[in-house]
Amino acid sequence: MTQTLPSATVLGARAFAALAGLNRFSDELGKLTRLYLSPAHRQAAEWVKGAMEVAGLTAFIDAAGSVQGRREGTVPGAPAVLIGSHIDTVKDGGRFDGNLGVVAGILAAQALRDAGIALPFPLEVVAFGDEENVRFPTHLSTSEALAGHYDPAWLEARDSEGVTLSDALVAFGGNPAGIAALARKPGSIRAYLEVHIEQGPVLEAENEPVGIVTTINAQSRARVRVTGEAGHAGTVPMRLRRDALAAAAEMALALEEIATGHELAVATVGVLRPDPGATNVVPGAAEFTIDYRAPENATLAAMEAAIRERFGAIAARRGVGLEIAPYAKAEAVPMDARLQDVLAAGMARCGSNLAARRLPSGAGHDAMAIAAIAPVAMLFVRNEKGISHSPLETMTEADAGLAIKVLLETLLELAERSK
Repeated sequence: MTQTLPSATVLGARAFAALAGLNRFSDELGKLTRLYLSPAHRQAAEWVKGAMEVAGLTAFIDAAGSVQGRREGTVPGAPAVLIGSHIDTVKDGGRFDGNLGVVAGILAAQALRDAGIALPFPLEVVAFGDEENVRFPTHLSTSEALAGHYDPAWLEARDSEGVTLSDALVAFGGNPAGIAALARKPGSIRAYLEVHIEQGPVLEAENEPVGIVTTINAQSRARVRVTGEAGHAGTVPMRLRRDALAAAAEMALALEEIATGHELAVATVGVLRPDPGATNVVPGAAEFTIDYRAPENATLAAMEAAIRERFGAIAARRGVGLEIAPYAKAEAVPMDARLQDVLAAGMARCGSNLAARRLPSGAGHDAMAIAAIAPVAMLFVRNEKGISHSPLETMTEADAGLAIKVLLETLLELAERSK
């Protein structure tokens, strides 16, 4: 007999209780640091596997270190709906980034099982292990494994202590030789859904508990080196200086101005190092990083052109040398339009006055990798002040519960559309 699904209030309480259990596992005492393939990651993976089994999923830890759980559907051979996120963290990170999405998937599966609701498609929950890419120089390696785009060169990458990813994976209990077999077959995934805190202040500013992601922004990073001429801070007249730091500062302000001129674009100078860095020396060189992002590839290209033009003009006027060395770039990943509408329908089914606010994601997510092989959609959840990657990261139990309720109703909407 079919039972009633739990309320958002109950789901929120369950989510916070589950998160308290999951977040006991850390590599650092007093902090939440859970790096890919660390002892804490293994403990967390085991915990997630157990939670999946309690929720009625058949679960295992795969060759790359992800935890996969599955409940079969009523229609044989139907493509699966995946709910996923990650359980690795940055150093001294927050409690909800990634973890919320994994717990949301488990609790949704448990609620459906307890209510006696059978879906016409298989339901899977995946806890990826390498979304933050903190320990090794990889890029979403565990979700790329499912997408069939795992780079074998990652296995030889080393962490700060010289340990290769391959050796760390074996010590974890994984299997480097088994990664290729994780690739999903074309057509085997009907949809991928990811619940994630926004990691930004938009939803809070607009007093909206949840929102629908439209795209994961394109982004580019580069290292910039400005070369001037060092000199004595007390004896070189201002008009004769070739101050590399002053030039770099002007470039940073130009970068800010460029981003402001494009809707929804952002740009950041995150690192700035003057050389020699002495109180009484005019800086002879300065190095800094730039990170700029936009919802559309064309906007990112326009920003890159403007950066090269403006930085070049500043360097010429100030008589300094300039080198711009790009080192990372990712194209925008649009979310599936149909699945965005299904999420909106899921909101409507909750019976509340949710605005179905749509907004881009400025941060990367595992959905980027899965988008290469299946339709993907993301539900953002409000978090306080948009603070993330920090122990100050927080959100309300009510918002967590509502997000899981929307996820449940979205699954039921997909089931109805299967008829």
